[in-house]
Amino acid sequence: MSFKRFDTEDIVISADSITAPAWSDNNVTLSTFFTKVSQRNGDSGKYYYNVYNKDTSDVTSDIQFSVAFGHVAGSGSKAIDELVPGFSPSTVIYKQYRTLVNGTEEENLKFDSITSDYIYA
Repeated sequence: MSFKRFDTEDIVISADSITAPAWSDNNVTLSTFFTKVSQRNGDSGKYYYNVYNKDTSDVTSDIQFSVAFGHVAGSGSKAIDELVPGFSPSTVIYKQYRTLVNGTEEENLKFDSITSDYIYA
């Protein structure tokens, strides 16, 4: 394996910027939101919702963002298995983000030094 040392000539400084609308169809604003009934009633709907720019019966609708709720003790969602209390989709979401953000499973999420038992992502 070989490599080339990073040189100052490898950097390009430019005042050019590229901007574009954040939403589909080059829309600058997103004023209406839609979710898909089949997702809400399906397995993935237990963990997150995809949010669309148009009614999902419209074949040109596109996912704009997804939203999820997590709670350290599983509040807000039904247990995945009744024999395992406290293990629910909201627990899974919280603990995945906790590990992603903190890099550890030992400490709950903190925002401005305030520990939070829940998260919206």
